Amino acid sequence: MNDGHLNEPATRETRIGDVVCGASHPLLVIAGPCVIEDRDSLLHLATELKQICQSCNVSLIFKASFDKANRTSAGSFRGVGLERGLEILAEVRDQLSVPVTTDIHESHQATAVAEVCDLLQIPAFLVRQTDLLIAAAGTGKAVNVKKGQFMAPSDMRFVVEKLSGSGCNEMLLTERGTFFGYGRLVNDFSGLVAMRQMGIPVVFDATHSVQQPGGSSGITGGNREMVAPLARAAVATGIDAIFLETHPNPDQSPSDAANIFPLNRFESLIRSLIAIDGARRTAAGLPLHSAAKRSK
Repeated sequence: MNDGHLNEPATRETRIGDVVCGASHPLLVIAGPCVIEDRDSLLHLATELKQICQSCNVSLIFKASFDKANRTSAGSFRGVGLERGLEILAEVRDQLSVPVTTDIHESHQATAVAEVCDLLQIPAFLVRQTDLLIAAAGTGKAVNVKKGQFMAPSDMRFVVEKLSGSGCNEMLLTERGTFFGYGRLVNDFSGLVAMRQMGIPVVFDATHSVQQPGGSSGITGGNREMVAPLARAAVATGIDAIFLETHPNPDQSPSDAANIFPLNRFESLIRSLIAIDGARRTAAGLPLHSAAKRSK
């Protein structure tokens, strides 16, 4: 009996611009810095990430936030704002020919963001905001919804229903940890299987999963050394995409410094995830993708 094959959930394809995510496609990488600091540094980082993903034969969706509206402290850096942030993301998209994504916090932001981004991201804290989901769905773009830290994986079916009922057929669901008391997150990897059984491609957010919310005197703490082990475990369990925030100097990042992943370790981690995904597919009797074949 091939238990791996029997237990492998079938997910439909989700198209994000020219990129397709789903069980029959290679592992998708969604990556970038937590927040846009300035134009030049963002373009440089995006260029490096594109080169790395090309060398690994995986697709990249570049992520960066124009506004971090949920910072712990009112004095923390929030970003460059909607207008300037979208101008910079448009440059990344046009110069590098990669899809871009960012998060929206209010319904009125959806239309402007959809003019630039192929994927709209709904933050975990806002996962139950019906009007926000409806506004994102109404743009006609793909929508990535992060599971709330306070929600059971099975409850994401209501998010899927809200999006589907509003005309959105292209969606992703992202796991990013669950509250475990104060200031700590844990991951229930059975939740990845539960969400994939809804037929929607599932993303694992490895960097936010190691956060320690509000755990560092007015800023969010974390442990970036746990990013790689959790990412590997998630890929072994079975996911369709990996989400990683990265920075060339993580300690200098103005947001999420404690859990952001170092750029100089990014390629090595991606290659290890490709190898694990290939081993999982072999064990489950599934066809290998070209990236997994080359990593063997």
